[in-house]
Amino acid sequence: MTFIPFRVMRKLLVANRSEIAIRCFRAATELGLRTVAIYSHEDRLSLHRFKADEAFLIGPPEGGEPVKSYLNIAAIIDVAKQQGVDAMHPGYGFLSENAAFARACDSAGIQFVGPTAEQLDRFGDKTAAKRLAQDAGVPTIPGSEHAVAHPDDIAQKAQRIGYPVMIKASFGGGGRGMRVVRTPDELRLRVEEAQREAAAAFGRPNVFLERYIAKAKHIEVQVLGDGHGNLMHLWERACSVQRRHQKVVEVAPSINLPQDLRMRICDAAARLCRSVAYRGAGTVEFLLDTERGDFFFIEVNPRIQVEHTVTEVVTGIDLVRSQILVAQGHRLHEAPISIPPQQQIECRGVAMQCRITTEDPDRGFLPDYGRITTYRSAGGFAVGWTAAMASAVPSSRRSSTRCS
Repeated sequence: MTFIPFRVMRKLLVANRSEIAIRCFRAATELGLRTVAIYSHEDRLSLHRFKADEAFLIGPPEGGEPVKSYLNIAAIIDVAKQQGVDAMHPGYGFLSENAAFARACDSAGIQFVGPTAEQLDRFGDKTAAKRLAQDAGVPTIPGSEHAVAHPDDIAQKAQRIGYPVMIKASFGGGGRGMRVVRTPDELRLRVEEAQREAAAAFGRPNVFLERYIAKAKHIEVQVLGDGHGNLMHLWERACSVQRRHQKVVEVAPSINLPQDLRMRICDAAARLCRSVAYRGAGTVEFLLDTERGDFFFIEVNPRIQVEHTVTEVVTGIDLVRSQILVAQGHRLHEAPISIPPQQQIECRGVAMQCRITTEDPDRGFLPDYGRITTYRSAGGFAVGWTAAMASAVPSSRRSSTRCS
């Protein structure tokens, strides 16, 4: 068990941009904390800069590093120390799963709002997380136990697993570094593609192999732990509607999932995270084989996710607020968090999140970017918006609007 002493927080920096930064600012402001934003030159007009109490430029003043700026640990820590920041929220993406960043915060006397650096290490490597799941008695997909690199090793392991196989990046997420290989003839090419994509996205080319489950439902379970030994699940979300391994439609709860199977999946997620005394919000992802009825562990996302909003809607629990309070040392079932015991957590109603993707139909529907000339948002009862103005950053290629 990890002991967390109570910490008084006064100023929180969100090491991120756009919608998630604004979401974290809102929770922090409601808790009476001052908020600090960071922004690259390209984001100097982005909304998150103006939603915080203070905002500071990181990266070159003339620009040119729109993504790299948010990955500069030394620069972010330097801003935090100069401005008297005592808490750091990483959001999602960028440095949110970077154990070195969590350790840098600890060394600077800044409370990292998330899991411990050791937990990030354990879950950041998907093959290591898979071994943790096996130790906790959670079923895993047959595949390689460690990252593979040599072509001969890859070919032997793929033959042993049986085609089709799935290539996955050992580090990171978001569908990057994933390829389906159906025949031995295409294995080498797909591995090289996956390694290049993984290296570009996460700085590490490591990949591993798993059996490909053709007819599967993608189920993820929201967990929340306080590091004091209290850990619970907040039911599941379904995210099977995807585009290039990126989630497009998220629904809570999952549709047509038998109650006994739902309980077994959620209990498996809680059992895994309880085995490491997990601290903060996290998501445990599974694949459900719809032909055989078996479910398998995929990975743990040790951070808040884009799709956390649908869980908040159906459970009534503010996950970002809970993250901050857990980082202060509070316990889940005591004030000011005051979440009821597991058996009293109900899933009420249905919530859906849809993501808008921008693609170019003239280039085979490849991801694209550009200037939005006309925009009209939805509204009405039970429609919630967390949005931010998207800056023209060519390398981002992602929408900044979420609707749930």
